[in-house]
Amino acid sequence: MSEISTLEKAKVWLSDTFDEETRRAVEMLINSASPDLEDSFYRELEFGTGGMRGIMGVGTNRLNKYTLGQATQGLANYLHQQFSNEEIKVAIAYDVRNNSREFGKLVADVLTANGIKVLLFKDHRPTPELSFTVRHKKCHAGIVLTASHNPPEYNGYKVYWNDGAQIVPPHDDAIIKEVYSVQFSEIKFQGNDDLIEWIGAEQDDVYINACIENSLYQKDKIGYENLNIVFTSIHGTTYATIPKALEKAGFKKIDLVREQMIPSGNFPTVDSPNPEEPAALEMALDLAELTNADIVIGTDPDGDRLGIAVRNLEGKMQLLNGNQCNTILTYYILDQWKKGGKITGKEFIGSTIVTSDIFFDIAEKFGVDCKVGLTGFKWIGKMIRDFEGKEKFICGGEESFGFMTGDFVRDKDSCGSILLACEIAAWCKANGSSVFQYMIEIYKDLGMYYEGLINVVKKGREGAIEIEQMMKNFRENPPLEIAGSPVEEIKDFKEQTCHVVSSGATKLMNDIPKSNVLIYYTQDGTKVCVRPSGTEPKIKFYVSVKDTISSEAEFSEKLDILSEKIDRVKMALNL
Repeated sequence: MSEISTLEKAKVWLSDTFDEETRRAVEMLINSASPDLEDSFYRELEFGTGGMRGIMGVGTNRLNKYTLGQATQGLANYLHQQFSNEEIKVAIAYDVRNNSREFGKLVADVLTANGIKVLLFKDHRPTPELSFTVRHKKCHAGIVLTASHNPPEYNGYKVYWNDGAQIVPPHDDAIIKEVYSVQFSEIKFQGNDDLIEWIGAEQDDVYINACIENSLYQKDKIGYENLNIVFTSIHGTTYATIPKALEKAGFKKIDLVREQMIPSGNFPTVDSPNPEEPAALEMALDLAELTNADIVIGTDPDGDRLGIAVRNLEGKMQLLNGNQCNTILTYYILDQWKKGGKITGKEFIGSTIVTSDIFFDIAEKFGVDCKVGLTGFKWIGKMIRDFEGKEKFICGGEESFGFMTGDFVRDKDSCGSILLACEIAAWCKANGSSVFQYMIEIYKDLGMYYEGLINVVKKGREGAIEIEQMMKNFRENPPLEIAGSPVEEIKDFKEQTCHVVSSGATKLMNDIPKSNVLIYYTQDGTKVCVRPSGTEPKIKFYVSVKDTISSEAEFSEKLDILSEKIDRVKMALNL
């Protein structure tokens, strides 16, 4: 049977199953012979590491009433199968993105039309608060409408299970099968508002209290009153929670970037609402110079990621990368646990395969395990559930500016992480040091790691094919050396194999699920990870290099050496 063409797929959307507005939009695409027709219909949106995410518009490859309805109807069907004898409850939150509020109500309507009770936030709320609420309210599942830090034309849909973590096997595959078995004509859109319980600011207080309880260690609040903080929500959801949390924790000097505390899905003051990028924090950094701030913090639209800038050795504000942030937070937490006599040998921290290997060194120093999963915090959430009652989870992080403290939230959480970062900054300042100097002390202790991320964007159908071919080439023709250093080990997570080049030996790795990821390790300790993004039209290259450092004076020199080494790796891989 021949594959149905894109045009034929589009014409299906001209039937009476779809509303008049949708039919008109599809007809315009067809009649104009727009290139958007191909990208809108050539495939169905998939669940990746961050759920279902895509450009808003009509079509099977777009976020709209029908693709969201299909996903929710499939989820509703699965929930009824899993909890047939219970009153099912699902919590729903949404971020500041265009259409998120409407999408949230749409999803609620599909669930209530299927007899499922919904706990729906009245206004924008951060993703980690949704994760917390699922557990706190004993819900069977949770949904958040967000596209994280993607451009304004995107939106997305993430599903959480009853433990407050994003769905993982076997539930993710089973839900996807249910979703794809739903015909658009089978979606129940006529909701029942009697089954909706609205959630407001009262839930913020419960969540914030939990963040304070689980993220702070200095009971006498050393230096809290003297720390100068600049915060920006970059038009995102944390306008409602972070200032309140900082004040409640005892921090007094908090300056807000007022223009960016206004929620907006258009993100009018930035090109990209991504706190990983220095440009997104430019207004906050300018304010920091006026206020003589010690620390600058910004969050992404759904409030799970954070960017942190602190004063470097020259007294200038410098944005830390995700691995540097997580190194500082993790080392501090484990040091506090050790000082408190809380480490028994049955604790662990969580990381991912693309994150810096310094976390193995930190774990070894403090006598805890470091468990590693695939990219995405859902795998750290799975670790917590898998080892619940057997090993205690302390904290976890990944290089993409995500961190979590404790297990009260089962996803990356900027609120708890910001409180912790501010405590560290206050403690350092009170002791005549700084966060940057604290980081260098960690590097002196464990070795200096430095990372770089290269994103290669390949849009549309042709781009997806090109990315697939690039992965095929790297898999079938692996580099023998990278930047002059021989490749010693190759891990292929799609084949679940680890190949040791020198001996020619290959062993299976069954501890991590299959994924289209390759990692190369070289003789001098360089690590290069290659993977297609699960949520964006990109192929990503994560480069990690390392060296030793013996003094603060050496830091800048060693940083230059490691930066140059990353550049040589890029050249070696033709990036």
